[in-house]
Amino acid sequence: MTWLTPSLQDLLIEALWDTVLMVGASAAIAVAFGLPLALLLHVTGNGGLSPQPLVNRPLGLVVNATRSTPFIILMVAIVPFTRLVAGTSIGTGAAIVPLALAATAFLARLFENALREVDRGVIEAARAMGASRLQIVTKVLVPEALPALIAATTVSLVSLVGFSAMAGAVGGGGLGDLGIRFGYQRFMPEVMATVVIILIVFVQGLQSFGDWLVRRVSHR
Repeated sequence: MTWLTPSLQDLLIEALWDTVLMVGASAAIAVAFGLPLALLLHVTGNGGLSPQPLVNRPLGLVVNATRSTPFIILMVAIVPFTRLVAGTSIGTGAAIVPLALAATAFLARLFENALREVDRGVIEAARAMGASRLQIVTKVLVPEALPALIAATTVSLVSLVGFSAMAGAVGGGGLGDLGIRFGYQRFMPEVMATVVIILIVFVQGLQSFGDWLVRRVSHR
């Protein structure tokens, strides 16, 4: 980064930290809410441990509606909720709210698909041994689906990096904001190129770490 002035280097480091904070915090929130949501969708769905269409269908509709909304529109649509939660609608902290919401819906479906891939024979064997529904969920479903759950989280993290850059275009902070303000609006291509390179390296690092973690926990 020797082609950047010291002040721009400081701004770049601060923007990178803001991006890491946005992605990390929103991903943590998404996993915390997305996994229980996916378990609920799976358990209450057709062929689940406790099929309940009256619960599954409305819940699935809400998840699908959130997933179908373009992120930039979602950010604007939930501004009142963002202000309620974060106290403001601009900045890194405020961007975490729509990022977490979008990632939760996205992860819920990915997690649900991962849970569906668990061998039915293993579940039936646990049932035959007298395991309760809670035991099947905690000791069979989640452990068996763990590699796929980690892979889904990795995909979500990569998507969140792109979403965080998009959030920067509307005052969310981070690398996207820096690239727009300096690289585009002030006609500084070296800043834009640096931001793009950092994002590529960041995404590649996340993907590589996720792939390594999947291999570590996979028992196949």
